Amino acid sequence: MKLGQFELPDHTAARAGAITEDGVVDLADAGEQAGVALPSETCELFDVWNWREKVELAVKYATETGEAIHAREDVTATAPITDPQKVIAIGLNYMDHADEGNMDLPGSPLIFSKFPQAIVGPNDAVEWDPELTAEVDYEAELVAVIGDRARNVDVDEALEYVAGYTVGNDVSARDLQMSDEQWVRGKSLDTFAPLGPHIVTPDEFDDVESLDIWTEVNGERLQDANTEQLIFSIAELVSFCSEAFTLEPGDVIFTGTPDGVGYFRDPRITLDDGDTMTVAVEGIGELTNECRHTE
Repeated sequence: MKLGQFELPDHTAARAGAITEDGVVDLADAGEQAGVALPSETCELFDVWNWREKVELAVKYATETGEAIHAREDVTATAPITDPQKVIAIGLNYMDHADEGNMDLPGSPLIFSKFPQAIVGPNDAVEWDPELTAEVDYEAELVAVIGDRARNVDVDEALEYVAGYTVGNDVSARDLQMSDEQWVRGKSLDTFAPLGPHIVTPDEFDDVESLDIWTEVNGERLQDANTEQLIFSIAELVSFCSEAFTLEPGDVIFTGTPDGVGYFRDPRITLDDGDTMTVAVEGIGELTNECRHTE
């Protein structure tokens, strides 16, 4: 199943929806008509008891009756999840990326955070003040979305707590990142966490750790790898994080980027006003954002 948030006709705010062959189901509307209470935002949706079964009932009702379902051309995808409690990110989780930066491989996952207000969606602008940073970089990432509260979960059970996967771009102000000697500011500027285009549930994948992942800037492919190159698996990351803090429904985990980032290229590549970034993961989709300077 593909879940997300969409601008729908007759609604002023984006609403949680499910993509079907017939169109996009407004889950709150379909659920109400089917006698199932569902919230209108995905972050709240994943906090509902038995949410998976309730979503399936709402979708079944909509597809059978034609109610609460909208044609794809009548809706606009927004960030598939907004206002999560935590945006967790993992550094140096692809061997080739560590190699390109001449950095030692981590013995355990390297965790940092991005602020939730950095999240934007498909086709939203990624913006920054050129007086603040002059070295903005792209990072294609597979992102895991938590679907159930998780604390001290074992590795062999960790994937049961994942609602699905989406595409993320861990946009980074390298000059701020390197000068601060820690990563939060350089990774958390407003708009520096694009997500989308939607969340794909785990049942749609044969193996989430065998997916092509890539980045194109202005049509030129600069990252081209596969998630099989992850150093720490998704299950290991979820388990490791849950040992330190409680993972809440709707939390997102950026799982690391492969080699090919602009900062370590020779010559170095930095993003500029008017550039277009497309990051993608096989089986999920493409996420495109234009770069824009602010005054």
